[in-house]
Amino acid sequence: MATAFLPGPAMAQDKLQYFTWSGYELPEFNQSFLAAHPDGMEATMFGDDDDAFTKVKAGFRPDVAHPCYDKIARWNKEGLLQPIDTSRIENWDDIFPVFRDLPDLQAGDGKVWMVPWDWGNTSVLYRTDLIENPEQSWSLLWDKQYAGRMATIDAVHDTPLVAAILAGVNPFDMTADEMEKVADKLREQRPLLSSYTTDMTSVEQSLASGELVAAMTWNASAVALKKQGVAVEFMKPKEGMLTWACGYVLLKDAKNVDLAYDFINSRLEAASGKYLIEAYGYGSSTKTAFDEVSAETLTDLQLPADPQIMLKETVFTGPMKQNDDLAKMFEKVKAGG
Repeated sequence: MATAFLPGPAMAQDKLQYFTWSGYELPEFNQSFLAAHPDGMEATMFGDDDDAFTKVKAGFRPDVAHPCYDKIARWNKEGLLQPIDTSRIENWDDIFPVFRDLPDLQAGDGKVWMVPWDWGNTSVLYRTDLIENPEQSWSLLWDKQYAGRMATIDAVHDTPLVAAILAGVNPFDMTADEMEKVADKLREQRPLLSSYTTDMTSVEQSLASGELVAAMTWNASAVALKKQGVAVEFMKPKEGMLTWACGYVLLKDAKNVDLAYDFINSRLEAASGKYLIEAYGYGSSTKTAFDEVSAETLTDLQLPADPQIMLKETVFTGPMKQNDDLAKMFEKVKAGG
């Protein structure tokens, strides 16, 4: 009778539970993992990493999650993570030092809280045939002549961060008075917007149809629409695009730790990073991935092979000290307050 309770290879707990953004579950990103573990991964999607944090804090327990760097300290503070042993990460040394050495990742003794995997930009994507020669500024998303035909990202580290930049406030550490300036800037924008959203598919469709003329998006939307022949441009605002870096964390209660290391190692292979660059226009965290992509392709994607070049020209999204208060304020503003 005891044998009836022995776990078999097909049981659910033998599948890696992966919690990620929509579009990051594709098999092309982890081919060697699936070759070794057919049907070995089960993915659950989140809208943004604030949503992911809330769900994990409430009790959802994947093995591996995919938040961004600016949120790692929050996850850590809540005791949600376990350190990742870099000696078990086969391509650790191939990760660009600028990401590998980020301060909030360090867990001491050759361990880290997150393995960097992807980086990219947030900016204004606009229809060049519907908006002619706009000023290269985030203020386009506050332009009253396009009221009702603009959208922005429903995430604290995106729209409120940009509002802070335009209000002349340091978005990563602000006083109560400065936060009110940001709130005023967001209130100014609210009636001009069609929506706050993290659904980039809908945004892309609305830009393609002309229902929207401008929206805050990530690189992948620009790549997707240009492939469709839509006349769009991914702006380089004079205030600076945002640059973010995300990666893989190992949850404290992970049940499939060995599978998690196999998965992360697969994702750091050059083929995985090459697909990320060419399909989405995002940067890989590894130099080996960039070595697989032609210079012509990188030029077309406006993506430098050295992330340091991008970081010198953009605003890096780091930890926001008032994140929770900012999130509450943003929700209030969106509700009309």
